[in-house]
Amino acid sequence: MKFIFFNRFFAPDLSATSQLLSDLAFHLASKGEEVVVVTSRGLYDDASADLPARETSNGVTVHRVYRSRFGRHSLWGRAFDAAALYFHFAAAAMRLAARGDCLVVMTDPPLLSVALAPVAWLKSCRLVNWLQDIYPEVALGLGVRLPRRFGALLAGARNLSLKFATRNVAIGERMAARLRGLGLPPESVVVVPNWCDDERVLPRPIEGNALRAEWGLSGRFVIAYSGNLGRAHEYRTLLDAAERLREEADLLFLFIGGGYLSSGLKAEVETRGLSSMFQFRPYQDAALLPLSLTAADLHWISLLPAMEGLIVPSKFYGVAAAGRGAIVIGDPEGEIASLVGRQDCGTAVESGDGAGLASLIRRLKRDPATIARWGGNARALLDDEFGRRRSLREWEKLLASLRESRLDERALDAGEAGTRAIRADRALARVREETGEAEPVFARVSGE
Repeated sequence: MKFIFFNRFFAPDLSATSQLLSDLAFHLASKGEEVVVVTSRGLYDDASADLPARETSNGVTVHRVYRSRFGRHSLWGRAFDAAALYFHFAAAAMRLAARGDCLVVMTDPPLLSVALAPVAWLKSCRLVNWLQDIYPEVALGLGVRLPRRFGALLAGARNLSLKFATRNVAIGERMAARLRGLGLPPESVVVVPNWCDDERVLPRPIEGNALRAEWGLSGRFVIAYSGNLGRAHEYRTLLDAAERLREEADLLFLFIGGGYLSSGLKAEVETRGLSSMFQFRPYQDAALLPLSLTAADLHWISLLPAMEGLIVPSKFYGVAAAGRGAIVIGDPEGEIASLVGRQDCGTAVESGDGAGLASLIRRLKRDPATIARWGGNARALLDDEFGRRRSLREWEKLLASLRESRLDERALDAGEAGTRAIRADRALARVREETGEAEPVFARVSGE
């Protein structure tokens, strides 16, 4: 059985889904599996990139089939790029897949399973959906207006592709509940959390962190955001809190990354006269993550309440690996917000409550014991429930189970064929007995 993965980005790209897919693909290849990745020729933060059409990387065969024409800052441009990827990915699947292979389909571009489920059916392949988000509900929750019939058509096609799949992998319990609510067979829905490189990203003290000195953070109380700030997130609650904290001269908000909303955040910081309280850094090379994630005293994470169950903010795992607590801005009853509160590794602030966030930050600045306790508990939680090795093992077992079920089906097919052969032999024996023929009629006719 060959495992063929589909996603818009793959190594050397540094975006979240690319890193997850790269980790899993390289892990499976190291175990001797035949792994193929079908991806685009671009990079998340560089629309002009044009990577090689084919290469082998760490035992993984990589096919790059399309280069983005519009990047990620225009909805219509993204829609065009997505449509082109559907076509190119489906064509690649038809070319590369063989009977019995397994197609593992991620959700960038959205609704990719709709394009690849028919190919899996035509080629007699297994389909596994690895859902990082659930569309079209995400688009509707973000205010995208779709004609009612068109939205219903998309949701119906999506549901068919999920029901056809052998497995649908959710990255959180609330997402899994949403999938079951669509009427999927319960056994087809499994939860495998996302992960980070928790073997390289380890807790380390603030003192002696080389990036703090290089970036001029020494002597500041630093609250960081690391990763993509996209449409499913928000920053106005943080900005409202920052305006209330102008007098806290030693406070700094560090932003590391990019995303659709990052330019808006920068612009509003300047407009509100908060530039001295903020520092912006681009995505950091993976080799620097152990330092960049531990350069802060705390991290903040956000998710729009309407996105709960549709998206899980996986940046929490990197924060926890670094031994840092998290302030979750969003729905206090949301998946990550509930988790950090239950495990005492952070707290939640409701979206829009800038005053409450400002009050919380003032208290935490003067409470190093809580900061230390949250960080220790966060790392312990990661080690117990969300480690990288643990999730990779879960994936390994899941995919191995598909191979075993395929072998069972082969055995069943062979058994049925054997039964049919026995019945045929008995029928021929009866014919010979009744006709007195020394050999079966079909043998004489065929000349055998």
